[in-house]
Amino acid sequence: MPRRDREKLRRAGSRIAGLEATESVCPYCAVGCAQVVYQRDGRLVDIEGNPRSPINEGTLCPKGSASRQLVEQPGRLTKVRYRRPGGTEWEDLELERAMDMIAERVIAARESGWQERDEEGRRVDRTLGFAHLGGATLDNEENYLIKKLFTAMGAVQIENQARI
Repeated sequence: MPRRDREKLRRAGSRIAGLEATESVCPYCAVGCAQVVYQRDGRLVDIEGNPRSPINEGTLCPKGSASRQLVEQPGRLTKVRYRRPGGTEWEDLELERAMDMIAERVIAARESGWQERDEEGRRVDRTLGFAHLGGATLDNEENYLIKKLFTAMGAVQIENQARI
């Protein structure tokens, strides 16, 4: 490399100098590869594999390498979209309204699937009206809280597909 180019490269400095780094987990599969998310002034600049991770040692698969596109994709939905039963058109909902609708449906499913006693007359106090399947990006703490929440609501079908 010519001396002039080396000097120019030295003056340029680090690609990530001055950026805020946040450790994260890739959102795609059950491996749980660690990522470092770089931002400046609240704006995403780059995402790369975390070399300190014993899982992926800084490497990312093609999907993980494209994580930035997941966030910055121009067609990404940023509002709650809802299509009423039997409807043909989507409508925007306020987040609070959507959350209320979900809560109402969970309560209705819990009540409609409630079992006080099983077929042999034993007290079970459970619901078979809903279940929970966790994703690969949930950590142990989140899974613990989900298990507590769904158990408190009477659910018995609680699973997580993560392998780490």
